[in-house]
Parts: sequence; C-alpha cells; structure tokens
Amino acid sequence: MSTTAAVAPLTTQDAETLVTAARTAAEAAGVTVSVTVLDAGGHLLAFRRDDRAVLISGETSTRKAYTALQLNAPTADLVDAVQPGGLFHTLPTALDRPLLFIAGGIPVHRDGRLIGAIGVGGGAPEEDHGVALTAMRALA
Repeated sequence: MSTTAAVAPLTTQDAETLVTAARTAAEAAGVTVSVTVLDAGGHLLAFRRDDRAVLISGETSTRKAYTALQLNAPTADLVDAVQPGGLFHTLPTALDRPLLFIAGGIPVHRDGRLIGAIGVGGGAPEEDHGVALTAMRALA
C-alpha cells in the first residue's frame, strides 16, 4: 500500500496574496496588468484587471495561467518549444482554452506538487514575467 503525504491546495487566501503582490509589483514597474490565479483543476480562484489595462489583457492573463498549468512550466520557458522544429510545434489545440506561449504564466507548486498557476498580461512579456515572479515570492 502506497501512502502519499497530503499537499495543501492553493487557497483563495493564497490567490489573493498572489494578486496583491502582482498588483504592487506592476505599479512599481509602471505597468498596467491583469492577473489571473487558477487552482490545480484550472478553476478561477482570483482575478484582477487594472482599470487602465486593455480589456484583452484579462483573457491573456487567463490563457497564460492555463498554459503554465497544463504544461507545468513557466510560459517564458515554452516559447522556443512552439517554434518550427520545437518540442510542441505540433501540439494539438483541441483543449478547452487555447494555449498561449508568451512570458507571464508560472505554475505554482507546494511541496513539489503542482497546485495552480498565475498569469499576468498587459505589459511587455518580460514585464509580465517579472511581475509574476515577484508575486510568487510572496507565497514563499
């Protein structure tokens, strides 16, 4: 019989912490972004769109989080994988939501297990990635 230690799921409090930290980081960087936090099942736990952010940034942040969750990798690390000859070049897109391979999505792990993802959209890809990384530090 195999026993596996339980891992605490990503909570709404964790999600709020990520959103608050991302908002603070975005304001410090002078960018306007949307932030999406998903649980391990891909369900929305928290969302925030800056009033000055373009409307599509909300969908962008959600798709980045979804991509990071589905592939269990930061979206910044996957950009080359979807180029011709890359690992995921022929990845089927018949998923619930199309994947988005632009920096700004990061999976969230606890005790080595995937428990959710954060996505940031609205700034340049490297700005979004930096905001997401800064937000992740708030959970440490």
